[in-house]
Amino acid sequence: MNRKGAVLLPILIVLIIISFALAAGAFYLYQREHAHNIQLQGQIADLENSKRLTEGKLEDSKKMASELQLKLQEIKANISSLTEEFSKEKTAHADALNQLEQFKSDLQQQKSLRQDLENKLKEAQDEGKKIKEQLKVIEKQKTELEEKIKSLQSDEDSVELGTVVVNNEPVVTVDNPPLDKNAPVKAVKKSSSKAKLLEGRIMVVNREFNFVVINLGSKDGVAVGDIFLVSHEGKNLGEIKIEKVHDSMSAAGFALELKDQIKENDQIIQKAK
Repeated sequence: MNRKGAVLLPILIVLIIISFALAAGAFYLYQREHAHNIQLQGQIADLENSKRLTEGKLEDSKKMASELQLKLQEIKANISSLTEEFSKEKTAHADALNQLEQFKSDLQQQKSLRQDLENKLKEAQDEGKKIKEQLKVIEKQKTELEEKIKSLQSDEDSVELGTVVVNNEPVVTVDNPPLDKNAPVKAVKKSSSKAKLLEGRIMVVNREFNFVVINLGSKDGVAVGDIFLVSHEGKNLGEIKIEKVHDSMSAAGFALELKDQIKENDQIIQKAK
């Protein structure tokens, strides 16, 4: 019995020790779990605080987002307005550029027109100088022609021939014999029951201005507008028309086709009216 008690006592002691160890372990675990729980509760409290803070921040963020949305709408409206104004400004700028190009083109045309006018003015001035020179030449020719006419008038005063045409047959009355064959012929009108046609000759031919001087004048019955037929050696050349009448001579114009044909001393006869 004692021997059994001696064997059981150590076992019992071991069991007690094990029990205490298990209890200590369990207590340790409990304490550890309790501390862990306390820590978790603190963490949960922190998380709740963080949650509340986060929810507050979220609300603030929502409000800020709403405000930003409103500002974004305003910015979009401003951008649309600015875009429209920019489009208008761009169109106005394009119009201004087009007008500028048009102004440049008009300016170039004005410069070209001015250059043309200057060239024409220069040409006109040169032409004016030429005309002045031609006028001087014409004045000189006029003076020479007047002197020649005066000379012819003087010669005509010294020799007088009368010719009257009746029925196209000349009847000549001679007061003085002619000095030469080129002496001027002066027509003398005689009474007749039929039309009388005057005959004469060309004294001067001016081919530059297309006129001739004939030896018949107002005292012979020549009037402005009368027409004379011109013939050379019996060949009919054409007509001349009286434009200016003096006492004993007249000036008559002729057509361009007679310019190279008509000559001094060609015979003329009045055309019947």
